[in-house]
Amino acid sequence: MKPRISVITLGVDDLEKSLKFYQEGLGLQTEGIIGQEFEHGAVAFFDLQYGLKLALWNRKDIAHDTNLMQTQKSPTEFTIGHNVSSKEEVDFVMNQAEKAGAIITVPPHNTFWGGYSGYFQDPDGHLWEVVWNPQWEFTELE
Repeated sequence: MKPRISVITLGVDDLEKSLKFYQEGLGLQTEGIIGQEFEHGAVAFFDLQYGLKLALWNRKDIAHDTNLMQTQKSPTEFTIGHNVSSKEEVDFVMNQAEKAGAIITVPPHNTFWGGYSGYFQDPDGHLWEVVWNPQWEFTELE
């Protein structure tokens, strides 16, 4: 398998509330909610980096589409890592998320491995780590 992950879909309970958090609170660009004319089709897409999108889709619609029962949420199933270029940027993003309504679970701090990170939860409990790793460099693609 070639690694071609192009969409990360988060199941949400209130699509409009989550859209507002990511669009207005975190400043991610989107066309808004599309697909409302289809049963189980309402979704919002955000462009992240080149070739990668974030999708927000109602949990009940994911359950329908996958033929699985909707289960209880568990924020410890996975984390989304948002790597940044400095400690100051970690602080900035964490403050931005908190002002948008995120719950800070771990404030920014120096890590045991020499980096700097913090964790927050979005309105549906999805766990994001904002992290600076001094060993990683990023080249911005437009």
